[in-house]
Amino acid sequence: MAEAGSALLTTYRLAGRLSVPALGLLYARRVRAGKEDPARRGERFGHSGLTPGPGSHVWVHAASVGETNAVLPLIEWIVGQGYDVVLTTGTVTSARLAAERLPEGAVHQFVPYDVAPLVSRFLETWRPKLAIMVESEIWPATFSELASRHIPTVVVNGRMSERSCRGWARLGAGARAIFGCITLCLAQSEADARRYAMLGARTVRSTGNLKFDVPPLPFDEAARTALATEIGARPVWIAASTHPGEEEMLADVHRALRPEVEDLLLISVPRHPERGREVAEIFARAGHDVSLRSRGEAIRRGSNVYVADTIGELGLFYRLASLAFIGGSLVPHGGQNPIEPAQIGCVVLSGPHVRNFSGIYRSLGEAGGARIVKDGDSLRTELATLLDDDAAAAHLARAAHDCALSGQGALAAVKSALESELARLMD
Repeated sequence: MAEAGSALLTTYRLAGRLSVPALGLLYARRVRAGKEDPARRGERFGHSGLTPGPGSHVWVHAASVGETNAVLPLIEWIVGQGYDVVLTTGTVTSARLAAERLPEGAVHQFVPYDVAPLVSRFLETWRPKLAIMVESEIWPATFSELASRHIPTVVVNGRMSERSCRGWARLGAGARAIFGCITLCLAQSEADARRYAMLGARTVRSTGNLKFDVPPLPFDEAARTALATEIGARPVWIAASTHPGEEEMLADVHRALRPEVEDLLLISVPRHPERGREVAEIFARAGHDVSLRSRGEAIRRGSNVYVADTIGELGLFYRLASLAFIGGSLVPHGGQNPIEPAQIGCVVLSGPHVRNFSGIYRSLGEAGGARIVKDGDSLRTELATLLDDDAAAAHLARAAHDCALSGQGALAAVKSALESELARLMD
């Protein structure tokens, strides 16, 4: 069985080597779509844009913005233990977030494609003592290269849905070869831990979800004051982190609500800010008067939709609304993080597709801190009810906030688990 797993991994590595010319075409297409920074092309192919310092490095990899936010407090702690950190991510928005919020002693690089020569080039440059993968970043060639160099690989905030587990399990011995490269897995829940163990991870513990320990999203007080002045006493709801296919439904919901709720304003925050103009056009075609933040447009008296297409300001927009619909959930994307609005004191509303945050939504649901709707019509009904019942909305918001506080503790547990690994590496 071990030989079968090794053969499958060898085949994957060979296929990756053969794909390198095609990766150039893929990269060019992503640049045209605004999904890559062409000035940093080399990083995706293992060429560092920086010269590493002389200190010992820990490599932390997070997929995008949500995972980066979750792991930033851990990065600060690792730097405090005397290590330099190289954080890799795969999206332009997460790179911008890293540039703003990484502590001194940590730098950002785009993650190389999961192809052995490219990963090897990255590892030769940075020579990390430890690799930390956040949530569900399982990359066969990367894990194989780390294992061949005897670099411990730790998964933190490990997440594994039933569907993903079934998919990996179909690989049989191949999955065990990949997951067997994990030195330590610190999972979000007991269910996640069981799935990682079943797939072949050797040492697995449940330490809780780091997203509960992330401080509330930051905001600029001057910007909040300016926007609050423009909004005045108008009722506001926010549709945060929305994905393609959702804005059309939300435009219909808002159009149906406007006759029922005088001066109602919707703040629409697309998950990918580069979609701002597209989203504004969707709302305009539906008959709404739209203001677009990236163009510097004010929230006029006649504006009923404000498209907030900027990076790093979600904490600002949550503080201007009382009701928050969390996107990626009316379409089968898997949802987005509901802890962020809960921490700030917003009512949490979501569609049914929340598999990526199922544990969090389960906790919020049990606490009475979130409402799940099945479609746009039921979202309109919930919004109308809550906009008309301040007491019910306040009760939901308090329950969500209390649930967010009660979920804390994962960061301390992860630090404790990592202390022995770091101490061993310092010897």
